[in-house]
Amino acid sequence: MKPLTVSIILAILMGSASVAGFVARPSTKAAQVGPRFVLEDTVPHQFGDWHELAERGARVVDPGTKQLLDKLYSQMLTRTYVNSRGYQVMLSLAYGDDQRGGLAAHKPEVCYPAQGFTLLGLNEVQLATPFGDIAAKRLSTSMGVRKEPVTYWFAVGDTAIKNKVQQRLVEIKLSLTGQIPDGLLFRVSSIDENTAGAFAAQDQFIADLLAAVPVDERKRLSGLGNKPAGG
Repeated sequence: MKPLTVSIILAILMGSASVAGFVARPSTKAAQVGPRFVLEDTVPHQFGDWHELAERGARVVDPGTKQLLDKLYSQMLTRTYVNSRGYQVMLSLAYGDDQRGGLAAHKPEVCYPAQGFTLLGLNEVQLATPFGDIAAKRLSTSMGVRKEPVTYWFAVGDTAIKNKVQQRLVEIKLSLTGQIPDGLLFRVSSIDENTAGAFAAQDQFIADLLAAVPVDERKRLSGLGNKPAGG
């Protein structure tokens, strides 16, 4: 979608939202509606062919970045998993119970370069899973000899969004019910010079994880519910 078209659509949506605001001003966080969502409890320590590594190497986060992350997110979960072949995948989940305005998710294509990585490539993909496709992004990054392919998506409420227009639509839908939108950034990465192989391993990891959690949690993590009929 062209930038001008996106800008026009967003302007219309923001105007509509302003009118809707007189009808229903968001006052309740979406996170407070329904069962409590806790990342630590949602993601199993072992599933499929994967188990969490008991010992993880320390990750250095500069003070400025940590301060921003603490502001953006109410919950964060970082784990490293390994399969029977010894392949490691790093999982990072960041959940914010208020995704309005300045609290929008901090995207990997922004935070990776901020940490000293070089962004080599960025592509939008439809990530196929046994439960449907997810609108995701793939990043190729490097820092010196370290190559780190990344797969991520962003969900508002229980909808994985493709762009700013869809994000605004979901936010307006929630606001009309008086709810403040929450959001989840789901990211996996691996240190691997073989980019294609890394993305294939990440896809398998994601499929195994989504299969291991209940339907409600799967929807919160990915926007996907039950397995499609005939799938």
